[in-house]
Amino acid sequence: MGVREQGSNHRESKSGRIGRMNTAPIHTERLTLRLYELDDADRVLAYYSDPEVCRFLLHEAWTKADAVAAVSKRMKRSGLNTQALAMVVEHEGTVVGNVEAWLVDGSPALVELGWTFDPAVSGRGYATEAVNGLIDHVFSLPQIHRISAQMDGRNDASARLAARVGMRQEAHFRANWWCKGEWTDTLVYAMLREDR
Repeated sequence: MGVREQGSNHRESKSGRIGRMNTAPIHTERLTLRLYELDDADRVLAYYSDPEVCRFLLHEAWTKADAVAAVSKRMKRSGLNTQALAMVVEHEGTVVGNVEAWLVDGSPALVELGWTFDPAVSGRGYATEAVNGLIDHVFSLPQIHRISAQMDGRNDASARLAARVGMRQEAHFRANWWCKGEWTDTLVYAMLREDR
């Protein structure tokens, strides 16, 4: 399960910084969301190397080199003050997924979320718990007005997750994204601060 990380080529902020986001680990009832470390490459490769996990993502299944490169980039995404926050999700010391938040078009009030979870832990509520924890963390910044997520229109698991955490479907764009040799639909889910 994952969302399209259309905004994943984050730029370093040159203006419009919104204040330092707390990058300390986020603790939920069963999970810890923490910043990436270099040795997380093998941990996330365990699920990103699965073609089925990447089916609705913008990239193919990862190799070891892909995982190292991606983790190196994500290690720089340490808070919304640098435009993006990327974290792995752990349950009892095992990485079960990852989440990300980034400013949309550099706006200090609009944030897009992304997530990918290991299918081996599907059905345990970890994705819902982790994304709720991330949303609470993002909305702890008073400037944040709106959170959104975009996903492949065929990604039913991510659409259900977005709805479970309180997002509403705002759009269904038909055949608007060329990905992996075909035109695909995009779903947009979002919530406002007052929806929380």
